[in-house]
Amino acid sequence: MEESFRAAAIRDLTRRQFLGSTGGSLGLGLAGLSQLLAKEGRANESSPVATPRDGAGVAGFPQFTPKAKHVIYLFQNGAPTHVDLFDHKPKLRELHGQPLPDSYVGGRRFSTMTGNASGKLVLGHIEPFAQHGQSGAWVSSLMPHTAQIVDDLCFVQSMHTEAVNHAPAITFMMTGSELPGRPALGAWMSYGLGSEAENLPAYVVLTSVTKDTSCGQIFYDFYWGSGFLPSRFQGVKFRGSKDPVLYLKDGPGLNRDFRAAMLDDLKELNQQKQSLVGDPEIATRIAQYEMAFRMQTSVPELTDFSDETAATLEMYGPQVTQPGSFAYNCLMARRLVERGVRSVQLMHAGWDQHNSLTTELYNQCRDTDQPSAALVRDLKARGLLDDTLVVWGGEFGRTPFIQGDIGNRPRWGRDHHPYAFTVWMAGGGVKPGIIHGVSDDLGMNVVEKPVHVHDLQATILHLLGIDHEQLTYRFQGRQFRLTDVHGHVVHDILT
Repeated sequence: MEESFRAAAIRDLTRRQFLGSTGGSLGLGLAGLSQLLAKEGRANESSPVATPRDGAGVAGFPQFTPKAKHVIYLFQNGAPTHVDLFDHKPKLRELHGQPLPDSYVGGRRFSTMTGNASGKLVLGHIEPFAQHGQSGAWVSSLMPHTAQIVDDLCFVQSMHTEAVNHAPAITFMMTGSELPGRPALGAWMSYGLGSEAENLPAYVVLTSVTKDTSCGQIFYDFYWGSGFLPSRFQGVKFRGSKDPVLYLKDGPGLNRDFRAAMLDDLKELNQQKQSLVGDPEIATRIAQYEMAFRMQTSVPELTDFSDETAATLEMYGPQVTQPGSFAYNCLMARRLVERGVRSVQLMHAGWDQHNSLTTELYNQCRDTDQPSAALVRDLKARGLLDDTLVVWGGEFGRTPFIQGDIGNRPRWGRDHHPYAFTVWMAGGGVKPGIIHGVSDDLGMNVVEKPVHVHDLQATILHLLGIDHEQLTYRFQGRQFRLTDVHGHVVHDILT
């Protein structure tokens, strides 16, 4: 059998593997070439700087004491309107229905739906704001539950990005690049830090969308992909149903002992193949089989809410027992980090209100406000918020000017807006009860303490004990990192 593996391995050799392993037989010239390639770091261009140990991350990470061990990213696909939810701008009301002053536009690029923003009519916030908590944070009446926890939150009101369309902007926020193919934040975390969970993946993704919405976004797999990292670091998507992972149950006539013995034999065969060709995807396959075996018992226990109190379920809202809802996913996120999962990425679609601010925005807030606040409260009550970072936000904001007819309120909308938007964070080493950054008096442009997407990513990694410039992976002849060649840690918001 080993001879057949060796024959297959020879067929599967890459050009570089062939040059490196047969240089002696082909002459001193090829041997010398192999050595030169190795010295230049190109003998295997996709090899990492360091190889993570099983269940652990790259040696040397974390580099310093982390404030956070887990990250829950409540990603709001479609871009929540900052000027209607968290960034209170009285001047919007003053100028409602009037042309936007050209001084705010400054030749900025908008989506093709807006084109030239000059002369667009200002749209005031659609519901009243009020100040809350000791921090005095302004929050719209659309978010009454979030308003009650403002003293646990850090509002970053000076976020900005480059992308003006959804998929590139979401990809940028998740992976540090507008082009698909880079590892997601959760994949970098899994690669660098490993996993604390023995029976669950290090990186789990849950998706949801408000029922009957007309503005849902597509969930592309590359939003949680591993890119050029080995695929065992990609996010594992749980389905929005009572069976979140398919094929966990043993088939007829199979029992646990038989399944375990079969996987042991399969592992031995895969290890023989890996020893011959050194393909990291073989190691991924071994790890996936073993994880799937352990998940046969861990996932049913994870999704069984019978041990949750009635008060807890009530806190998350009426949809909490509906698999696939945002409320259900928020409670699942808490249960996942309790079990050691490193990164939980919730993606909720439907925030793209081009002509539905006065209808579907209300639905989005109804479905997400209470569960988001409940998650923060629940983590805090259980002592989990100290080392769990919660991030809430979308890929950009919405324009302070109207998209649509100012005289037709049921069809009011706002277009994409990358130049200023709001993200809130809680726990995990972030200062509570503060507001960082300022946008101008229309919420159009950042005027104080700007925070770029790469800055947010660098800050998240810093809270995990990682210098964002040091966590790299060699691919196609260069070292890649989440923040590319950009990013600065926002120290002002850290405890």
